[in-house]
Amino acid sequence: MKKIISLAPGRTCLFGDHQDYLGLPVIACAINRKIQLTAVENGLQVFNIDKPDINQKRTISIHEDFGHIEQGDHLMHALKVLKRYNCVPNKGYDIEIKGDLPINAGTSSSSAVVVSWVNFLIEAFGIDTEVTPELISQLSYESEVLEQKAPGGKMDQYSIGLGNIVFIETGDDFSFEVINQPLQGIIIGESGIPKETVGLLGELREKAKLAIHAVKSKIEDFDIKTAKRKNLEEYLGHVPDHLKGYLYAAVVNHDITQRALSEFKKTEPDFQRIGRLMNEHHDILKNILKITVPRIDDMIEGALNAGAYGAKIVGSGGGGSIVALAPKGKELQVVEGIKEAGGINAYEVSVDTGARILEST
Repeated sequence: MKKIISLAPGRTCLFGDHQDYLGLPVIACAINRKIQLTAVENGLQVFNIDKPDINQKRTISIHEDFGHIEQGDHLMHALKVLKRYNCVPNKGYDIEIKGDLPINAGTSSSSAVVVSWVNFLIEAFGIDTEVTPELISQLSYESEVLEQKAPGGKMDQYSIGLGNIVFIETGDDFSFEVINQPLQGIIIGESGIPKETVGLLGELREKAKLAIHAVKSKIEDFDIKTAKRKNLEEYLGHVPDHLKGYLYAAVVNHDITQRALSEFKKTEPDFQRIGRLMNEHHDILKNILKITVPRIDDMIEGALNAGAYGAKIVGSGGGGSIVALAPKGKELQVVEGIKEAGGINAYEVSVDTGARILEST
């Protein structure tokens, strides 16, 4: 019986939260916490799927007609998308999906499940196109976002699929650049408070787009992708008061991401400077977009007081996790600082190489 093991790491966002749904760039990195999908051919016409981490089991026929798929059923949506590419199941598997990624914590556990599933399906049943990390990422994005008309961008699927540290231009002129730069001292802190995703993302996206539209109605050639921080005062003069913060956040966070990219691309990056830029980014997420909660704020303060170069909330907000950058030798100190400030867990992670098939026999 054929056996396939498909692994997909989680991700953390270093720069660019609440930017990708505006087509603006992000800097993210895959982390060595993972989802692992183990599939063994069963001689049947079904996928028997076991998710022991959440005590959930289900069975999917390989002959599903996809008449009605519920929002959020990522496995079924992926099967529907891949069928269009002539990746069609012709045999069943017993499948276990588990991992050490925290759930609903801003480290993209759901996207990691999707990427591991897409990679498994292509390995098991083939596809009518060349298989690359970009293809796995794109099909995962189509399954999780486009097919379900969800509000997210491409950051999660591409950072997981490509691995490493990656700068992603997320707009219509989509592109990416893998940053082959070692980065030590990455600390993840879990708040234990479930993050908000669809509702919060949708609300902030719509308000930001309204603010951008207000400027475009007065400045015909205005483009958020080329907007300059030095011209903010002019832009804000065309925006209603209740939307000014959303435009400010979009322009300034874009500027911060570009400055961080310049630092990462240096032969010897100044990680203290990268930490300060993380702090700038977090300040906007906290005080302008207001996506933090008191425990997250306490954890950020705990990390910085323990010596972290910088720290910020990760993901959609309302809870979830933080990422901190610790100096060499102070990693454990920062971990303890986050826990003492109320984090339910904190740990050092390293940069992962991305989604991959570990075994196919």
